Amino acid sequence: MKTQTLEHETFGNGRRNYFIDFAQASNQSNYIKITRSDKQADNTFKTNSVVVFEEDFMFLIESFSMLFTSMIHRNEKSGKENLPKVPEFRKTGIKSWPPEMRPREKMIAGGATALSEAELLALLIGSGTTRQTAVDLAGSILKSVNGDLNALSRIPQKKLIKFPGIGDAKAITIMAAMELTRRANITPELPFKLKVG
Repeated sequence: MKTQTLEHETFGNGRRNYFIDFAQASNQSNYIKITRSDKQADNTFKTNSVVVFEEDFMFLIESFSMLFTSMIHRNEKSGKENLPKVPEFRKTGIKSWPPEMRPREKMIAGGATALSEAELLALLIGSGTTRQTAVDLAGSILKSVNGDLNALSRIPQKKLIKFPGIGDAKAITIMAAMELTRRANITPELPFKLKVG
């Protein structure tokens, strides 16, 4: 079944990473796919996924809400003020992700429609910073235009380079790609033909 990733988030601690995709199947049904990836001793990755379909989103949200509410009440009864400490997770570099989750590899395997707008823009950007991946950086740029690709195509170079990690070269690359898209969408004018007869 052909799918399209609409949004993508990731977090992890280097050896264990989580990928959350909000996607749409070819039958227009939306779903959330949560993938856990564990780095093995031989540096390969073992992944497990679970999919929750749109009609079950409310049950998922309610379940999480009840789960955390129960934990808060449990801690209040036992005299604990806070929830148990959670291990610190951070956004990890794309190179540490399993190959099948990286934008370039995802596009090779599933085509451009398998990627979100942030992942496609990340391919143009190429690399992120020490604080965020190229996908995160692309997401920040898209958020600044409310996800409007037409607005993105009008962002001047001076505004693009204000994003940490975007220099002149990356800004020009984004602008060039947007200009190519604009030109591709222009309908060529047909030459005027005189009717004879």
